[in-house]
Amino acid sequence: MGKLYTEIDERMRQFVAAQHLFFVATAPGGEAGHVNCSPKGRDTFRVLGPTTVAYLDYTGSGVETLAHLRQNGRIVIMFCAFAGPPRILRLHGRGEALEVGEAGFEALAPHFAPLPALGVRAIVRIELTRIADSCGYGVPLMRYEGERDQMERWAERKGADGIAAYQKEKNSASIDALPGLKLVS
Repeated sequence: MGKLYTEIDERMRQFVAAQHLFFVATAPGGEAGHVNCSPKGRDTFRVLGPTTVAYLDYTGSGVETLAHLRQNGRIVIMFCAFAGPPRILRLHGRGEALEVGEAGFEALAPHFAPLPALGVRAIVRIELTRIADSCGYGVPLMRYEGERDQMERWAERKGADGIAAYQKEKNSASIDALPGLKLVS
C-alpha cells in the first residue's frame, strides 16, 4: 500500500513521465476561501532534482493556484495511473509562481524548450516536503486518445495583446480577491 519517500527516484521519474494528466491542489490560508483543484495535461511537468519539480502554467479562466501560492505557498501535485498497474503519487511542497518576464522564469524555461509561442503565464517551481504513493486500486482504467488543440487555437486567435488583456481581466485576482498575476495586477 502507501509509502513515504525522501526523494524522487528513477522509478518515480518514469511513472511521472508516463502520465498524461496530473492534478494541482491549493488553498488559501485561514478558514475562509475556496480550495482549488486543477487538472493539468500536456508535456508540462519536469522533475528538476530529487526534491524539486516544476510545471508550465498556462493562461486560464482563473488564477487560484498562483494566488494561493503568493499567499501561502502550499501545494500538492497528484498523479494517478489510468493505465498499467494502479498507483497514485502525491507530491506535497512549497511552491512559487515565476511569471513570464521574471528572471526565475527565464532560468527554468530551457527545461521546457521549446516553449509555446503564446499562452504560458508562469512556471510553478515546488520544493517538495512530502513524497508519498498509494495503491490507486479505486482509479478506473482509461485510454489516452491524444491532446486537445483548442488552447493553441484560442491563443493564436487572441494574439499577444489579446492574451494580455484577458489576463488583466481574468487573472489579476482570485475568486476570493487574492492578488493574482503580479505583472497584470
